[in-house]
Amino acid sequence: MERHVVIGTAGHIDHGKTALVKSLTGTDTDRWEEEKRRGITIDLGFAVLPLASDLTASIVDVPGHEDFVRNMVAGATGIDVALLVVAADEGMMPQTNEHLAILELLGVRAGVAAITKCDLVEDEWLELVEADIAERLEASSVQWKATVRTSAVTDLGGDELRAALASAATESAVRSQQDLFRMPVDRVFSVSGAGTVITGTTWSGSVTVGEDVRVLPGKQKARVRAVEVHGVSHEAALPGRRTALALVGLGRGELARGHVVVSDSSWRESTAVDAVVTLLPGAKPLTQRSRVRLHLGTAEVMARVTPATGEIVPGVPAGARLRLEVPLVCRWGDRAVIRSYSPMTTIGGCVVVDPWPPSRPRRPVDLPAKAAAEATKRLEAFVLGAGLRGLDVSELSVRVGLTPGEAGAVVESAREAVRAAGRLVSRAVLTDSEAATLRLLTEYHIKRPLDPGMPRGLIRQALRDEGIADHVLQALSDCGQIAIEGKTARLVEHVPRPSYEQAGLGSKILAQLDGAGPKGRSLSELEAGIGGTVSRDLVEFYVRSGEVVRVAKERYYNRGALDRLLLQILRVVDQAGRASPAQLREETGLTRKHLIPVLEWMDGMSLTRRDGDTRGLGPAADKVLNPVDSG
Repeated sequence: MERHVVIGTAGHIDHGKTALVKSLTGTDTDRWEEEKRRGITIDLGFAVLPLASDLTASIVDVPGHEDFVRNMVAGATGIDVALLVVAADEGMMPQTNEHLAILELLGVRAGVAAITKCDLVEDEWLELVEADIAERLEASSVQWKATVRTSAVTDLGGDELRAALASAATESAVRSQQDLFRMPVDRVFSVSGAGTVITGTTWSGSVTVGEDVRVLPGKQKARVRAVEVHGVSHEAALPGRRTALALVGLGRGELARGHVVVSDSSWRESTAVDAVVTLLPGAKPLTQRSRVRLHLGTAEVMARVTPATGEIVPGVPAGARLRLEVPLVCRWGDRAVIRSYSPMTTIGGCVVVDPWPPSRPRRPVDLPAKAAAEATKRLEAFVLGAGLRGLDVSELSVRVGLTPGEAGAVVESAREAVRAAGRLVSRAVLTDSEAATLRLLTEYHIKRPLDPGMPRGLIRQALRDEGIADHVLQALSDCGQIAIEGKTARLVEHVPRPSYEQAGLGSKILAQLDGAGPKGRSLSELEAGIGGTVSRDLVEFYVRSGEVVRVAKERYYNRGALDRLLLQILRVVDQAGRASPAQLREETGLTRKHLIPVLEWMDGMSLTRRDGDTRGLGPAADKVLNPVDSG
């Protein structure tokens, strides 16, 4: 399978980067008339370089002038291999060192240093330049190959340089085609017949012709009409390639450098990020609300810094929250360059450890755990920090910095993360929620001993999350600690029973209802008969026990008395075929006040069926008229 890598140039202005790229590829990467007139690179240029039968490189040529460092950073972000260019007649220069620092801050793994214009100097001077370069590169975090002497005029070192680049390319990270598609935009233009075209380096994943994409930040949507890699049509945009996408549905004015094209709904923009910040030696410390320029991908945004503690000093990695003045798109592990607001100089860089931090607390927390190299530990840190909200499974790839396949495997291996209500929740948080639920039930039973259980809605309200509450209740039920009955939950040992005093009052209530016969009693009538306050909870306890029946809103009947009244009414209706309230009043001796509520209740129970002012038998009447047969 052919592999593609991205090589990015770096180096001081007029050190021959563009000439070297042309000698390697035959392509003049200076596209603008102004670039050709002034003899300097202003914007990004691109070329293709075959390195082996199964290895092709896309070269990004960046400007070396200090006024265009923002363009250089846009080009350097996302490269696999660095090509550091140093002119033999000048050696290491200010922009050489700044570009090298940028490469290190961006986490570029491998690189090749090329000394250009070697035909212009003596060997002794060239050896001094090589020694100076070697001393600086020895302290670099980039793995540099042996320095190559070159000349674009004589083609000196061309083959050696290609071999060195091919060797460095094999040591660069392999981008996964199975990852989420993301392509930062660095150019936007229109082509007749193709419409709006964007170019960039495909950072991860793939997208195919005809697929729908989104452009972030923002809500723009489009469809991929065509895909090209270095002028050759392809069916899909694959990772590690310089790619051009023709988009349908967006105008040229709706896109710009800094936008990101994605295809998966997991991506969303960030308005703040938590990051580990490292300042370069000599940089001014960053304090509360320091304003900086953040370069991430091809985007440049202003940001305010909130250090996790104290201030951020050079050489000591420190946590910070970066509040963005303009949203951008990022992922765990993304590296960014930080430049001062004024004067515009590179002062450091950062690694994103949370692309969507919570708004509270305002300062970042648990950054060491979230920055852990081991994915399982990162996942558990994110899940624990999310509390009962949990972590949406769809967020994992972006939030924790994993391919979808890796995310699934990590979830299975994480002992402290549990799937609950479609989310991942910390086992410790669920354990605390289970304990809280048991306390809630215990307190409820003490306060309301007559109730069969606590309404589940109250438990959901107390836990502030319906899905998690249901998960916790089911878990407690499964392990036999609680019983779920309809819309209530109770401790398994809870049995509703009246206290001694309540039992005495209950006897009086039952006696009152027994004496009321078919007329029943309301709460106020019960209180008048007893000569004291009657608890609705106590009456409802006897309703649940079956000794009392509630008819209408608050009219209560002795079970036996009501059963006899129902049988009497149904027999009258059965014999007459249909009966009016007047007929039933005459047969039962009840007034309209007492009869109508019972008839309406019987309608609701399907014992009778109302038709105008009369009633016939309902479908459930046979169970009362012929209880043995219906049983």
